[in-house]
Amino acid sequence: MNLLALETATQRLSVALWRDGVCHERAAEVVNGGSERLLPWVQALLAEADMDFTALDGLAFGAGPGGFTGLRLACGVVQGLACGLDLPVVGIPSLEALARVAWEQEQDCARIFACLDARMDEVYCAAYEIRDGLPEIVLAPFVAAPQTLGERVRPLLMNEGWLGCGDGFAAYPALADQVGRLERVIPGCWPTAAAVAHLAAARFAQGEGVDAALAAPLYVRDKVALTTAERLARGGMK
Repeated sequence: MNLLALETATQRLSVALWRDGVCHERAAEVVNGGSERLLPWVQALLAEADMDFTALDGLAFGAGPGGFTGLRLACGVVQGLACGLDLPVVGIPSLEALARVAWEQEQDCARIFACLDARMDEVYCAAYEIRDGLPEIVLAPFVAAPQTLGERVRPLLMNEGWLGCGDGFAAYPALADQVGRLERVIPGCWPTAAAVAHLAAARFAQGEGVDAALAAPLYVRDKVALTTAERLARGGMK
């Protein structure tokens, strides 16, 4: 199976080409923009593999949660390509891809609490257990203020063997103590297109690809900015 995957939910953008289980990737940390890099990366990966778009069997993208602009970017590019090529699409939650990346680094930990900085004094979180290399949901993606996580998450993380990952732990250093029992934390960990491709390959194998028109980002929250009153009312943990 040949897949193309994009992950742009965070400031670390990446594109990956999955070819029969072998994955090649382009990635860079981009503070602003970055959309102009994606298609050249795609074309370069295909050229290096001596392939063209017609050799692809499906397309995948990191569906979020994450930056609204980034989520729309990946979804839009994949939808455009899928429509033109008449290919199925799979959206992979970015926190699930993050959990896969963390597990690849620390395979002795099968329980992953993934956390990304959501700005606005909030974090995106989800919890997974890894089975046969694939994350299974323990706690579905949600957004919350860091100081409120303890009451929601701590009961789930009472068992040993939990690994924390993601830049939410870097943005809010007190977060690790809030959520409960974590054996280790990897704050410098990002969702990647390679992880998206790996997880998407399993989805496609189960026939879960959808029409391009049905692909959609996973926003989790529905606002992009706080009002002045909300900013004044919130206390940070940083």
